[in-house]
Amino acid sequence: MAKWKEIPISDIKGVKIGHAHDEEHATGCTVIVCDKKGICGVDVRGGGPASRETNLLNPMMSNDGVHAVCLSGGSAFGLDASSGVMQYLEEKGKGVKVGDAIVPIVVSSCIFDLSCVDGKVRPDKKMGYDACVDSEKNLVRHGNVGAGMGATVGKLHGNDSSMKSGLGTYALQVGSLQVGAIVVVNAIGDVYEMDSHKQLAGLLNRKKDGMLSSEEEAVKLLQLASAFSFNTTIGAIITNANLDKAEMNKVAAMASNGLARTIRPVNTSMDGDSIYAVSVGKVKSCADVVGTLASHVMAKAVNVAVLETEEKYGYKSAQSFGPTHVHTVVKGK
Repeated sequence: MAKWKEIPISDIKGVKIGHAHDEEHATGCTVIVCDKKGICGVDVRGGGPASRETNLLNPMMSNDGVHAVCLSGGSAFGLDASSGVMQYLEEKGKGVKVGDAIVPIVVSSCIFDLSCVDGKVRPDKKMGYDACVDSEKNLVRHGNVGAGMGATVGKLHGNDSSMKSGLGTYALQVGSLQVGAIVVVNAIGDVYEMDSHKQLAGLLNRKKDGMLSSEEEAVKLLQLASAFSFNTTIGAIITNANLDKAEMNKVAAMASNGLARTIRPVNTSMDGDSIYAVSVGKVKSCADVVGTLASHVMAKAVNVAVLETEEKYGYKSAQSFGPTHVHTVVKGK
């Protein structure tokens, strides 16, 4: 019987991941650059997404793959970073040949990080290009990096009681099948250890020496505060399974269950929660198996995103509560 083995997400061949950010202004972008076209699906469960080209991923559309996925800060302004990704890919000759032109296919989603510091700087074309250049190193990094630079969680009562979050990855190999997740956790809700009631990060109490339950607080209010619109968790599944576009849409949908296993509340009307799924290999499998693993690795990546993020910009992080608090089930199955 094949065993589940944790691997770095960089072990999945056919893609490279890169980051660029403005540390002073708390924003950035992260790109997943495909060596060749990747078969891509998407699942959008939040009610307020900032996205680009996601309609192409509908199985009814003629698109047969993407050349890159861009995850960005900056809210809708951050969609500009995709132009830099397109420039990079065009220079590399990657894209759909249309007459004498090469048109790269880049899908993109953004988080709202404009209130983390001051919102004066947003990811732009240059930042998107720089992230692609960084992808050539294909280094695994977590926390305050790329699109995770301005991410926060626990925002029901506004920024003053929220905590710092960031970017996380997690990947598994079962036999020859590889499935990995990358996610930027920027939620109104709290983050919990996968499938448990252990709260890792979220809504701080008045003394900022402990946490409240955002779900319980929301029920008390009978409504959600205006700060509720400042949220979105975005990410992607990467696999070497050989699946078609309809199957990858199913994998993306099952991967979104990983958010439900770790973030509470999640997928609300004012979130833009979106998960992509990209196939870049030839390993035989099925959507249900890959989707089951996708849910698992996405949940683990969410945990990594908060546990490996340091305090920044005056926001406490999970690490602020000591090593006992952050010692959890990130390792292993």
